[in-house]
Amino acid sequence: EAGIHVVGVSYDSQDVLATFTEKRSIGYPLLIDGDSKIIDAYGIRNRETARRGGRADGVPYPTTFLIDKNGIVRAKLLGTTRKRHKPNAIISLGRRALKSPVSVDNDK
Repeated sequence: EAGIHVVGVSYDSQDVLATFTEKRSIGYPLLIDGDSKIIDAYGIRNRETARRGGRADGVPYPTTFLIDKNGIVRAKLLGTTRKRHKPNAIISLGRRALKSPVSVDNDK
């Protein structure tokens, strides 16, 4: 209805994502970015966890991007894992972003 498609990106394995989507009833696809190339391309790698090394290296900040049909980022929403982005807020932001790019930091 709003012309918005949702896709998630995670560095987690297929098994972890399958459990996550089932537990949280996620109805959109989650793409696996095991080597964090997409995460790095969008500049959202959490360098604090990366400094600790091990499994935490490659963890992104929870971020929502609204990308138009031409591949242009129209909106970027930053937030912690405790402050998820609600679908209605994303749709509203998407409508605003069509007029001009928007960036929101939910942690402030």
